[in-house]
Amino acid sequence: MREHRLQRRLAAILAADVVGYSALMQRAEEATYAEFERLKREVIEPGLSRYDGRLIKTTGDGALAEFASPSAAVRCAVEIQESIASGRSSLKLRIGVNLGEVIVGADGDLFGDGINIAVRLEGVADPGGILISEKVYSEVEGKLDAGFEDRGEQQLKNIAKPVRAFAVRAGAFSALSDRLSAAPPLPDKPSIAVLPFENMSGDPEQEYFSDGMVEEIITALSRFKWLFVIARNSSFTFKGKAVDIKEVGRRLGVRYVLEGSVRKAAGKVRITGQLIDAITGAHIWADRFERDLTDVFALQDEVTVAVVSAIQPKLLQTEIAMATRRRPESLTAYDFHLRAMQQSYLTTREGVAEALRLAHRALELDPRFGAVAALAGLCRMRNVVWGHAVDSQFDRKEAVRLLHLALSVDEGDAQTLAWVSITSAHMIGDYESETEMADRAVALNPNLFDAWFCRGWVYKVAGLPEEAIRSFERAIRMSPVDPLLHRSFTGMGYALIELGRFDEAIAAGKKALRQNPSFSTAYRCLASAFTHLGRDAEAREAAAHLLETDPAFTISGYVARGGQSNSKLLIEGLRKAGLPE
Repeated sequence: MREHRLQRRLAAILAADVVGYSALMQRAEEATYAEFERLKREVIEPGLSRYDGRLIKTTGDGALAEFASPSAAVRCAVEIQESIASGRSSLKLRIGVNLGEVIVGADGDLFGDGINIAVRLEGVADPGGILISEKVYSEVEGKLDAGFEDRGEQQLKNIAKPVRAFAVRAGAFSALSDRLSAAPPLPDKPSIAVLPFENMSGDPEQEYFSDGMVEEIITALSRFKWLFVIARNSSFTFKGKAVDIKEVGRRLGVRYVLEGSVRKAAGKVRITGQLIDAITGAHIWADRFERDLTDVFALQDEVTVAVVSAIQPKLLQTEIAMATRRRPESLTAYDFHLRAMQQSYLTTREGVAEALRLAHRALELDPRFGAVAALAGLCRMRNVVWGHAVDSQFDRKEAVRLLHLALSVDEGDAQTLAWVSITSAHMIGDYESETEMADRAVALNPNLFDAWFCRGWVYKVAGLPEEAIRSFERAIRMSPVDPLLHRSFTGMGYALIELGRFDEAIAAGKKALRQNPSFSTAYRCLASAFTHLGRDAEAREAAAHLLETDPAFTISGYVARGGQSNSKLLIEGLRKAGLPE
């Protein structure tokens, strides 16, 4: 039997996908399925035939095709979108087109970045629109009766280098595209545009500073995969213009707009910023930052961290609030994800149970939702570690299954890696692998509170308390009014106990209790630290509060839950405090 020789060739790839397919299937499964089958039969397949396209594969909500030339692929894409726009279909497609080298499988299937880039371009195209790579643009410009809009460099999921992309404007399709361009629909996740900050100092030098800072903020925000961030090229078309925020939101198709100003005076720079809901015009957040004008680049970095760390939690809180107000029958996988996150913040048995229920509803709608799988695994781990589990072995196995699922879907997402690393640290204990995952999470998104928070716990569990404290300090500095800071303070307290810094551990434990007076983890911290200092009455009082919040607590049960092998001084203090063995 002859071995199949690996073949490569250059190909133009078209990827098409139905907009909002999961939500449509949830509302009207049979009608949605029937309509897409009709489109494939009456629009997509005849279009491929006319332009000599080869159908590589179809999925439940999309299609992938190969063409001999980029011109043929783009012409076919335009014809498909024109046919759908001129008809009465309830569905809209996104289409991405790329030119690149592909690997030919033994069965004729195609693989490689040539395919992957087309699929990722389709994912960020306008609903009803076409997005092509720069390689395709360079081949078709001037050859087609079409216009193109430069969308700038796009950071595509799982594609190492940014890809410059162009939206197609053509023929009868142009009228549709112009409408989409004037008022594109909001994406199915939070969307934001960062406008150029106004230079109010009268110093042209500050123009470069403020523009550079805005670019840094855009880049930092784009690392949050749950956010849709307008590229710099589009945002900067409003530079130097008096703008109406609602009009900016309408033209760019975003829910939120960040604007600001820069003023230089007496060796200092004052930066103001405000985050506005472009639909309602309501101000969600505003702040002012004043810094010495020394190293401009360091100042840009410092302000970027301050701005992003402030607005990211505000955006998430606003989105969660909107999701909780939506009618249950209209919820999508993303809405269930937001609701699950809100419940997980409660740190109660009931909150964890409800978060799990909602996360599994999201996974039913989208089984490949990596962040939801990671969140569900995190909740299973908390059931075990916090003593909520009815069947701890079942929850432990489920936590491990879900973390593997999350990694198989998206190991390049900082949020997913953060949650997986802390879950694995408590459930598996492969500390070398888990600290490496936690490090990757903060490298992928150093502005993510959860990345530093989870890294703190992973390093604490791994027996590296100094690095754990550094991570908790970074998390607290990034989000100083976060409603979950009691967890960071307690983690820091545990790490301080292992370093013998008991007074500091007590201060951290008390800060945690001021935020959440019923947080049993903080009472464990205080009971142990007080005992080590010989403050027995205060230790017994903390132990009594612990048993009020966690009546079934025993030291042996706590150790068996996992993640305590490097907590020798903590456990020793709990024993001396008189807690049941």
